Amino acid sequence: MGSPGGVWHHLPDDSEGEDEAVSPSEELETVLDACSQRRNIVGFWLLGLCNNFAYVVMLSAAHDVLRHQKVPASNETEPTPPSIPPESTANTSRYDCNTISTGAVLLADILPTLLIKFSAPFCIHLFPYGLRVAICVITAWGSFLLVAFSTSTAQSITGVVLASISSGLGEITFLALTSFFNSAVVSAWSSGTGGAGLIGALSYLGLTEAGLSPQHTLLIMTIVPVIMQASYSFVLSPPPQAPRCSWGVQPQTSLHASSSTQQPLLGVKSALQHKAQNPQLSLQEKGHIVKGLLKYLIPLAIVYFAEYFINQGLFELLYFHKAPFSHPQQYRWYQMLYQAGVFISRSSASCVRIRHIWLLAVLQCLNMVFLLVAVALMFIPSIYLVFALVLYEGLLGGAGYVNTFHCVSEESKPEHREFAMGVACTADTLGISLSGAIAIPVHKYFCHLH
Repeated sequence: MGSPGGVWHHLPDDSEGEDEAVSPSEELETVLDACSQRRNIVGFWLLGLCNNFAYVVMLSAAHDVLRHQKVPASNETEPTPPSIPPESTANTSRYDCNTISTGAVLLADILPTLLIKFSAPFCIHLFPYGLRVAICVITAWGSFLLVAFSTSTAQSITGVVLASISSGLGEITFLALTSFFNSAVVSAWSSGTGGAGLIGALSYLGLTEAGLSPQHTLLIMTIVPVIMQASYSFVLSPPPQAPRCSWGVQPQTSLHASSSTQQPLLGVKSALQHKAQNPQLSLQEKGHIVKGLLKYLIPLAIVYFAEYFINQGLFELLYFHKAPFSHPQQYRWYQMLYQAGVFISRSSASCVRIRHIWLLAVLQCLNMVFLLVAVALMFIPSIYLVFALVLYEGLLGGAGYVNTFHCVSEESKPEHREFAMGVACTADTLGISLSGAIAIPVHKYFCHLH
């Protein structure tokens, strides 16, 4: 009689013992899983930082690129004499203009990106991720060297074009890569790109303010592409279905490989995202996806059109003669504060979500109109008011970027997500390209006013 009771009580003990035997393994998987998640968040943050760094620095250095100036040891408390002939019409207006608008640098910095982003979603799958990243690293590194050792505007613009190729190819590559990972990496990427703006602009401003020439400043920054390659190759911990860091076509076995320590990384999304890698979308399907994204892409394009018209069309014209900064210093401060705003808002996705991107577009357009009138009438009494407006401009732009990509990522079907994320990043580039084209004639008009 006692025996059955003893067996009955012993069975739960066996079950509990089995649970206890399994528990350490599950606990180990959980720890490794959390470690992989942290590595991926850090990795995508660094990739976002490095990917946009050269692009940002080229825009921050645009004024110097066009003037071919060196920052003297006196920290340039007085305006640096331009390298253009005295008989030129430049610097004879109240705006102290360059002969060429910084919008020209913007176009060189964005048109190659636009070409890449419009064509890549339809053919980029033919090239492995490892090769794409290597191209990004080489072109970014070459851009710093070309501009640093530039002896002419043409050579500098060529260097800017290389930075554009690196940034454009990198953005569409890494955003597509996020479709294989937990959605948290989208926020990490966006924060990293915002960090690139702040750190890039601030480092260029700080080093030149410290007395380094633009050339030496750019040479120091050649370390950034190396960090990009290291982040991709050594920091990321990709799940089984993600492409590996290789130069050739991925073997099919790599897509089907499984690991008990990696599969839980995506949780219930793992199986769905695994399927997403296999189907090839038809042209009709791609067109349908693009049509569904327009409600986000059009407002984002407008946001970026307005903010980059301000940045490259109006920043140089918002010149305060009595401010305690020279004209080049004022331009660098504008760029740095704008990027600070971008970084803050791109890092806020976990706290604030905005689904109505059109509202950000309206606010940014109002900001653009106000500053355009301010340039024409010169009624703003202090540069510090402009500093505040520029920071606000960056907050709107960063919010538009991160919230658009979150909406696209969340609303796209798993099998469409990689393509959708690649297409979505064309919107900001289109807006920036249009703003650069319009900024040049606007700059020319104001610079001929005496």
